[in-house]
Amino acid sequence: MKDYQILSGINNLGMKPNLKSRKEVLPINIAFFLLPKKEVIYLPISCTMRQAMEKMEYHRYSALPLIDQEGRYAGTLTEGDLLWKMKNTPGLTFANTEKILIQEIPRRVKNKPVRIRAKIENLLSLVATQNFVPVVDDHDIFIGIIRRREILNYFIQQYNLSAL
Repeated sequence: MKDYQILSGINNLGMKPNLKSRKEVLPINIAFFLLPKKEVIYLPISCTMRQAMEKMEYHRYSALPLIDQEGRYAGTLTEGDLLWKMKNTPGLTFANTEKILIQEIPRRVKNKPVRIRAKIENLLSLVATQNFVPVVDDHDIFIGIIRRREILNYFIQQYNLSAL
């Protein structure tokens, strides 16, 4: 059975349903929102702090998913994690950040991944608190992310279409 999201409000025909007697049902597969791994900027857990800082600066991201040697999602590294490491490590300078491995940096943000077969409700509860949700397969292999903005844009578009 497909995943379904119960929506109330205006249906695809632009008509307001009688909410007392029925609800609109819209099938949504979370794979619809997936940005595949090949299009995601991520870091291997084995990289250095300097490599992470340079990649984040170049791509202008404040957080990146981390992937282990087997391709599994290993967490999310944020700019805040890097700043706290700099602050709490006496003598650490930009020049010697190449000696610090990412796996040695404590991470404060715990972005929870979602399985590709998850229900849309599980995804929506995560994007309420995460800018992106890592997506893994049945073997916990990282296959991409779902960004909050794509979900918001989808529902904005649905709302705008239904208002016509």
